[in-house]
Amino acid sequence: MTGTVITFYSYKGGVGRSFTLANVALVLARWGYRVLTIDWDLEAPGLHHYFRPLLPKMPKGGVVDLASDFLAGAERPARHAIRLDFAEGEVSLLAAGRQDADYTRRVQSIDWQDLYRDGFAEFLERCRAQWTEKYDFVLIDSRTGISDIGGICTAHLPDRLVVLFTANQQSVEGAVDIAHLANLARDRLPYDRPPHLVLPILSRLDNRVEYQRAEAWQQRCAEVASPLFRNWLAKSVTQDLMLRHTTVPYVSYWSFGEQLPVLDERTPSPDQVSFAMETVAAVLAQQFDRTDLLADNRDAYVAAARTQRQSYDLDLLVSVPRPEPKVATELIEGLGEFGLRVDRSFSGDPAFLEQTGNPAKHLCLVVDGGVSRWQSMEAERFLRHTLDADAGRQLFCVLTRTTDPDRLPAFLRNLRLFQLDASTRPRQVARLLHEIITDSVPSRPDSDQAALQDAVSALSKVPTEVGHRGRWPLVQQTVADMTAAWQDGDMPLLKDLTVDLEQLSEVRANGSRFAAPEGLREDIDALLSRIERRITVFTE
Repeated sequence: MTGTVITFYSYKGGVGRSFTLANVALVLARWGYRVLTIDWDLEAPGLHHYFRPLLPKMPKGGVVDLASDFLAGAERPARHAIRLDFAEGEVSLLAAGRQDADYTRRVQSIDWQDLYRDGFAEFLERCRAQWTEKYDFVLIDSRTGISDIGGICTAHLPDRLVVLFTANQQSVEGAVDIAHLANLARDRLPYDRPPHLVLPILSRLDNRVEYQRAEAWQQRCAEVASPLFRNWLAKSVTQDLMLRHTTVPYVSYWSFGEQLPVLDERTPSPDQVSFAMETVAAVLAQQFDRTDLLADNRDAYVAAARTQRQSYDLDLLVSVPRPEPKVATELIEGLGEFGLRVDRSFSGDPAFLEQTGNPAKHLCLVVDGGVSRWQSMEAERFLRHTLDADAGRQLFCVLTRTTDPDRLPAFLRNLRLFQLDASTRPRQVARLLHEIITDSVPSRPDSDQAALQDAVSALSKVPTEVGHRGRWPLVQQTVADMTAAWQDGDMPLLKDLTVDLEQLSEVRANGSRFAAPEGLREDIDALLSRIERRITVFTE
């Protein structure tokens, strides 16, 4: 699977664009994603300042050198990116270029229009392919305003856009306008790029002092930015609520210098900057999907993104009471014999509760008589950091003979329970747990790809003749609506219209035959061609 290219853009400067990108990059890397950051703000580069504490050396090359590589006849770009010294994950920086006395001259000497006329677009496509093959996310820091560089970063390269603005009309309206212009520009590209999914971020909102004014501006910004949500936000979620989740608060402590709060705020609270950074990173990691879960339970949504790529030291952590019953030892030994990486945690051990990560994918409580207060806290913590049913992480309860299931806390009674008795021994439970765990993550087809394939099938089966003349206008309208849904990236609507087209295409014999109207087949072929190109991108 290829990586996703995301451009961070702001119409005005001073909104915290580079700050947000740098922090989100580290969050994604911490969660197990491979991240490349690109500083394409050539006239005012800043990412290297944010990453300075993590840079093993200052960059000797960067984006400006891509132009030099192309002019020198290179087929592929040289390796200008530097991997950061970030022990928690893989994140690299492709800087703007070497920051020396000659940097300004080199930037000003680049004529992007001339480069494009000479074939630089194809070279960038090869760069893009190289980046997306090596990294899960490519985050581009774009120049503000309207420029040739802005067109490269907002129209040509990205799959997604993140637009940042502050609470003023010019900032938010400019961001919305640029997103619209970028989509128009993409339609003129010779490459098959679907319409943008755009994530609006209200940045540096100070709601600690002027709460009422902040509230009013938050609602106003949500109204202005509402067109940006239309092709991805779940219908049950309001634009105002979504924007609140992605609002980055103003905290004066982080306004001095180039700082990375996600390195210090490891378990952030809702009023901290890193809390918002985690939410933004989760939306990107979830590919703008499942926003209904975000509205219902933000922590579960973030946990979903965090655990998609998370690796674990253990398959199963077994929580045992003190003193440890003999059956717990037998269970743990049995699990180990079946090849699972397993260890025990003792109830009353605060070290488990203080961990910021998750040492094991699954948790098993051995309950002897009743659930201890510590075991209850372990289970609640596990569930709080676990996504919903298709996450693959599971909580189990193994009950000794003296344990009454009806006396378990309500949230544990709903789980699958394993009761030990004369006929059910610890080793048998170990075998059952092994079978469940090793088959706990079912494969899931790519629903978008399946929807596109269904649409191709329905469009290909539109007959050349039907038995009722009045059916053709319905077919024409459905094909037009499918084209609009495709352009808007509205996959749920495309699925519904596909079903409608299949039903309209059923030929019922009544003796009459009416040929397809002029132009319909051309419209169908044009849409088929665009969708089939997109399917090819999915499968490459």
